[in-house]
Amino acid sequence: MEANIVPLQKEKHAKVTIKDDPGFAHVKEQHIVPVVVHEFVRASNEFPIVFVKNTETGQFRAVAMLGLKPGENYYSAESGWKGTYIPAAVTHYPLALVPDLQNQDQLMVALFDNSDRIGEGDGQALFELNGDPSAYLQQKKESLGRFIESEQVTQGFIALMNDLELLDARTLSLKIDDEEYNIGGIYMVNEQKLNELPDNKFADLRKRGFLPLIYAHLTSLHQVNRLADKKLNG
Repeated sequence: MEANIVPLQKEKHAKVTIKDDPGFAHVKEQHIVPVVVHEFVRASNEFPIVFVKNTETGQFRAVAMLGLKPGENYYSAESGWKGTYIPAAVTHYPLALVPDLQNQDQLMVALFDNSDRIGEGDGQALFELNGDPSAYLQQKKESLGRFIESEQVTQGFIALMNDLELLDARTLSLKIDDEEYNIGGIYMVNEQKLNELPDNKFADLRKRGFLPLIYAHLTSLHQVNRLADKKLNG
């Protein structure tokens, strides 16, 4: 289904409710989802965290791998999320923060209004009867705001990794039940290059608090084995 994002309006959406979906079906065919640096440590205990590059813009982003190839997600299920950590980007839907149509420097809350989670019956109300935002909407706005702020920090972190020439293109190869998986188009921090950085640049990474993020990323790569196990055993 093609996404249809509309600004959230009190008058238009006064009676709108959002149904919970513990399995997050909207990502059931996504094998990667964005993550921000504030999630790296927790997410690294469950998912491989890698970097991907937009071929048109050249911009990198950090993602968690939820499957071994496009169309495969081993965590989203009708019975619920099959993991202990849910990436923040997954939890925001069907709400989003987008540039305000009247002021591009400001952000406004928008709604994927063709989502099957949206209705006017059971679910979480977005507005109170008096028109005030509900506690649920306020919580979602705060969560979205924190995520946007973290995205900016994440982009700064990735830009520095790229400037230091630490990001290398890699291909992950593994075999599961006679099926070959060659996962390309991903980038990882080259640990050897990291260790060979001049002392002042390495110290700068430490002062900025970036070293734990790098090591969380490197440690997370072992979680490819977890994906392989989920592929076989669910």
